[in-house]
Amino acid sequence: MTQLQRVKISALGTYVPPRLLTNADLEKMVDTNNEWIMSRVGIKERHIAEKGVGTSDLAAEAARRALAQRGIDASELDAIIVATVTPDMMFPATACLVQDKIGATKVWGFDLQAGCSQFVYALQVGAQFVQTGAHKKVMVIGADVMSSIIDYTDRATCVLFGDGAGAVIVEPATEDDGDVGLLDFMHEVDGSGGCSLYMPGGGSLNPSSHETVDKKMHFVHQDGAAVFKFAVRKMSEACVDILKRNHLTGDDIDLMIPHQANLRIINATAERLKLPPEKVVINIERYGNTTGATIPLAMHTAIEEGRLKKGDLVLLAAVGAGFTVGTTLLRWAF
Repeated sequence: MTQLQRVKISALGTYVPPRLLTNADLEKMVDTNNEWIMSRVGIKERHIAEKGVGTSDLAAEAARRALAQRGIDASELDAIIVATVTPDMMFPATACLVQDKIGATKVWGFDLQAGCSQFVYALQVGAQFVQTGAHKKVMVIGADVMSSIIDYTDRATCVLFGDGAGAVIVEPATEDDGDVGLLDFMHEVDGSGGCSLYMPGGGSLNPSSHETVDKKMHFVHQDGAAVFKFAVRKMSEACVDILKRNHLTGDDIDLMIPHQANLRIINATAERLKLPPEKVVINIERYGNTTGATIPLAMHTAIEEGRLKKGDLVLLAAVGAGFTVGTTLLRWAF
């Protein structure tokens, strides 16, 4: 039996569009206010792509930055996986558009959609190609232009989301790397929650038409209470389960990097694991929920703040539409 290769994240690149949408701006658009938004979800501002800028544009820029950090050319990549719920179009895959934009001449690729858990899902898919020896370098990108599917007259959803992208390169760990790399993951889906967070229009069930547009079926629809209740319970449970399987507790974790959907969900999970604030990365105030991009953006924040270093034991956690649940345990490689 062939020995599986240990896999590490070797580079990180992120990008957010420059335009800001603040709570003050939203106060002029819908019946809401800064105090309510901050107390309920913890968001102060979010980045919004200009009209005509697609997910592939954000993803390509994040990919270029990851390549630059790693010091390699796009032609050295073997595959590109783009995790997104806002592809530029139904087809071709956004991964194809990114491939062309960055000049990755020797790759194949595809898109992966799993709501807010999609980055950790895509990370594991990419890791499997490297772990088995099939590939040496895989680019995994989480990117979304959520503003393209948000109804800015719906105060329940328009305050939550922003746009952004984050890319990592996964490749084999070497003996010189020590014990860094991806250690374990636990994923789960519960399709009974599909009716709680979804976009009903544009697919085969409800193809685009005047009727679907008039009924606002091409925007995010959310049962906020149901999503919050599930996310609080499952993110905590998933984190506890993966730690238990690896004979660890919250005390052993150097840093938790959670999906940034709601400050109260993050704090509830941290409390369950008995993690102090300095062990939890939170940047939702500056970015909002960027769906596929939240975890790589939070990785970048942790590095900027000097809180993420080589050898750190890191826990990634996310819950998303579907419902989907994902956790990853790793030792940071740089």
